[in-house]
Amino acid sequence: MYVSCTPFRCCNLLGTTQHRLPRQIQNLKFFFMRRFDAIFFDFGGTLAYFKGDWDTVMRRAIGALYKSLVEAGLYLSEHFVDEFFQKLLDYYQERESDLVEHSTQYVLRQSLGERGHSEISKEVVNTAISEFYLVTQAHWLVEEDAMEVLAELQNDGYRLGLISNAADDADVQDQIDRANLRKFFDVILTSAGVGIRKPAAKIFHTALGLMDVRPERAVMVGDTLRADILGAKNAGMFSIWITKWADNPTNRADAITISPDALTADLSKMLTLVEKLEAEFVD
Repeated sequence: MYVSCTPFRCCNLLGTTQHRLPRQIQNLKFFFMRRFDAIFFDFGGTLAYFKGDWDTVMRRAIGALYKSLVEAGLYLSEHFVDEFFQKLLDYYQERESDLVEHSTQYVLRQSLGERGHSEISKEVVNTAISEFYLVTQAHWLVEEDAMEVLAELQNDGYRLGLISNAADDADVQDQIDRANLRKFFDVILTSAGVGIRKPAAKIFHTALGLMDVRPERAVMVGDTLRADILGAKNAGMFSIWITKWADNPTNRADAITISPDALTADLSKMLTLVEKLEAEFVD
């Protein structure tokens, strides 16, 4: 399991600070009454969005993976792209039921084994997977206000974490680094790294444990009602639903039974929304 952590950033109320003195510390009564210690974000659909036709991009990505494997000396049928695409779709459907996250690499090795290539080196597989994600990463764009919002929350004294459902841990870590967002997070956790997907409480509790934060003092921010909002409730956390990219059949169906503690279409309103929740639910 790969987990990215940074030390807790402390402030000296009497003098020097490592970071700018949080605005809310100016009002010590409010600060010590603060309800939330940590805010966790989803990545795709929350801090970043996908631009392009998903099916087309996936087929191009598998094509790049296929080319890498053939260049490494593997004999594969010209039907491999279509067959592996279907295998990935089957895996995506299966993981939504059992919430077990293997990885794209696991699915690839399974697919290659079925074709008589069970002894492929780690280097060959890793190179092919890298080619796959080089294609998809080009279509994930970070929200323009994401860095500003994260900086604002961090400067106000909130600790930040990231919990993402993803089939490849390195892919998410790479995107975080390319966007220069790692400096904001104490913990970056993926389902591929933990082996379990949201909405299972385990992945939330793992992140909370790594930050030493109680569930009732944390908020989860995400775009998917079942994974992020229901998952937060399963873990005993508060939840904020980001609706900008959330209009899809799954969310529309889940909206009948799953309700967030707050919602917004505008990421830039996050600090105001968190403070409003704190005022409403303060201990």
